[in-house]
Parts: sequence; structure tokens; C-alpha cells
Amino acid sequence: MYYFYILYSQIDNGYYYGSTSNLKKRLNEHQQGNVPSTSYRRPLNLAYYETYTTVVSARKREKQVKNSSSIRAALHKRFDS
Repeated sequence: MYYFYILYSQIDNGYYYGSTSNLKKRLNEHQQGNVPSTSYRRPLNLAYYETYTTVVSARKREKQVKNSSSIRAALHKRFDS
């Protein structure tokens, strides 16, 4: 399985969008500060994730969400309430 995920930063109230083949391991890397793009934004919470059967699909979704403010807004509406 492959995952597209969204993390929420309690420091800056912002979101991080990513994809991975091992969600549990990747979340641990973020929490430990081993990911440069999120190390200064900890603590982080998993806000949302989707599963995919191929890495191409997961990365395509990540790119789609990162490039579309309307898609991001729709996703945030799902988990912000």
C-alpha cells in the first residue's frame, strides 16, 4: 500500500502534504525531527490520509493537492470540523 497524508503543525497551524509507502515509519521520522521540511514545525498530528495501490497514484494525488487550493480547501473542510 501507498499513502498520501496530511500533517497538521501545532506550532504554525499549517499543513504538510506528503506520500509514502510506510505511513507509520514516515510519521515517526517527522515526529523525531528527521525530515528537514517539518523538523521546525513539531509537534505534528496526522490530520488525514488516503491509501493507494501504486506509488504513482499516491504521488499524483500529493501533487494534485499541492497544486490546487480548491482541492486543499475541500480536504480541510473534511477534517477541520
